[in-house]
Amino acid sequence: MVDTLLTSIDDRGVATVTLNRADVHNAFNDDLIWELDNAFKKLGADPDVRAIVLTGAGKSFSAGADLNWMKAAAEYTEEQNVRDAIALSDMLSSLNSCAKPTIVIVNGATFGGGVGLVSCCDIAIAVDDAKFSLSEVRLGLTPATISPYVVAAIGERAARRYFLTAERFDAAEALRIGLVHETAPSLQEAFSRAHLFLKNILAGAPGAQRDAKALIADVKDRTITSELRNDTAERIAARRASTEGKEGLSAFLEKRKPEWSVDA
Repeated sequence: MVDTLLTSIDDRGVATVTLNRADVHNAFNDDLIWELDNAFKKLGADPDVRAIVLTGAGKSFSAGADLNWMKAAAEYTEEQNVRDAIALSDMLSSLNSCAKPTIVIVNGATFGGGVGLVSCCDIAIAVDDAKFSLSEVRLGLTPATISPYVVAAIGERAARRYFLTAERFDAAEALRIGLVHETAPSLQEAFSRAHLFLKNILAGAPGAQRDAKALIADVKDRTITSELRNDTAERIAARRASTEGKEGLSAFLEKRKPEWSVDA
């Protein structure tokens, strides 16, 4: 039996998570969703993991929902459908809120829930020939479960277009609307660019990166009030007094690498 998800961790602490249902373009089913959720939670809590790279085996990143899975879901009761949708929502939340820096490398077809995965990662790199689509309305559905993450990534204006038209768009357009950060001419080059991001990530303090991710989640869309300013002041004060904060300052003054720095 072929594993639907492959996970490895190298000696730098970089975990690679590979969707491994290439025969169906890495489409989601119950098993893959459960395994992804478990992987993101486990890797996020592992002190030896410094960063996570998410990618897909074969010609596609993820074509969204598996057709056989969707066919079965059409016969579910409302209660079963809600439970099924919550499982997908939980998995996306686990990725979006993962304490570790996440990088996604996108190639080939990236539709529906695959776009959701991309939107949940911190850094996204797409191969030039990648094709994206929020295709749900053509099946009589909506991209409801992935919508909070996709709208956060591409904004309301682009979502109004692509949620309604379900048209396909390329990597250049994904870059323009903010779904991805960089494009690359080949999969090999995409991994090379991921390596450069990892080099910078591995130079940062793991605890500070965790807190920086939490900071973004907590301050986005908030009005700047005295309460918010006090909260952010308390956060930086705590960081200055932390073991990492003290080590970072000492390393800077002593012109050496801090103890957490790992060569990429």
